[in-house]
Amino acid sequence: MINVTELRPGNYFIDEGNLYQVLDILLNKTAMRKMVAKVKVKNLRTGAITELARNSGYGVEDVHVDKTTMQYLYDTGETLVFMDGKTYEQIELPHDRLVNEIPFLAPNSEVTIITYEDEVLGVVLPSKVALTVTECEPGVRGDTVSNGGSKDAVLETGMKIRVPLFINQGDKISVDTVTGKYDGRA
Repeated sequence: MINVTELRPGNYFIDEGNLYQVLDILLNKTAMRKMVAKVKVKNLRTGAITELARNSGYGVEDVHVDKTTMQYLYDTGETLVFMDGKTYEQIELPHDRLVNEIPFLAPNSEVTIITYEDEVLGVVLPSKVALTVTECEPGVRGDTVSNGGSKDAVLETGMKIRVPLFINQGDKISVDTVTGKYDGRA
């Protein structure tokens, strides 16, 4: 057991039967009350992000999750298949568990799979991924007033984003996985 005030972003814990990852923590102490910890957490089984408020002295079960680097292989239509490069073990994860990650997954890309006691909890993407532009209009010189110097592009995963006018079909670009926006050439 660990005191809730000792949690830090990135820690994992179990509280009331739910497995959480700490995203942020705010400790609030007033003169007449106990310290209150407001913990912004992500439920690793449902993906829901919530805020828990617990008094100082409240104990939670500190847990260790395993992280394995795996390679995304292909989409079966209902599941996504990943392979461990060292053991060649393959796992399949259903689409509904990876709704936010699918637009960033290109075949053969490396991701981190999080597991807890043989239960696969999810996929952690790198902060930036390199994807190829499969469709985009050619940039028209001097056309920066009407659309702010950017145009629509479709990436190899089917994701649509705005890119600068100088990007062409076939270019490899870097995309931020947090914001989903263009981050530069890859």
